[in-house]
Order: sequence, then structure tokens, then C-alpha cells
Amino acid sequence: MIARTDYMIPTMVSIREASQRTGLTYILIKDLCDSGRIVYIRSGKKYLVNFDSLLRLLQQGEGGKKEHDRRSD
Repeated sequence: MIARTDYMIPTMVSIREASQRTGLTYILIKDLCDSGRIVYIRSGKKYLVNFDSLLRLLQQGEGGKKEHDRRSD
């Protein structure tokens, strides 16, 4: 008998599709992949971006905190 494991399959999209969905440039998204700031895999020469990872970065920003959590001086 095979044990059932519940897991979510991530939404993987090409850099071009991620660019169209978010309005970010192709080069910026590729740079985010290359720097390890978003999750991706490579299939040959093609990058497949974990779209949820990209959305989290956009929501949290570079510091990992939401905008309203930041203190202004």
C-alpha cells in the first residue's frame, strides 16, 4: 500500500510569464533567480520560477518584513 502524502505542487512559470504577470523586467527576475532570492529550477536553458516565491518577495520586500512593520526615522 502506498502512503498518501498531502502536499502542494508549486506554480512554476517561465521568466517571461512571471514578467508579464508582475510587470517586472525579464532581466530583473533572472537576476533574482541567479542571486538565490527566489526559488527556481532550470530545464535545459529555460528557467522555471516558483511564482509563489516571487510573490512573497514582492509582498515582503528586501528586508523580509511587510511595509507597515518597518519603522521610519
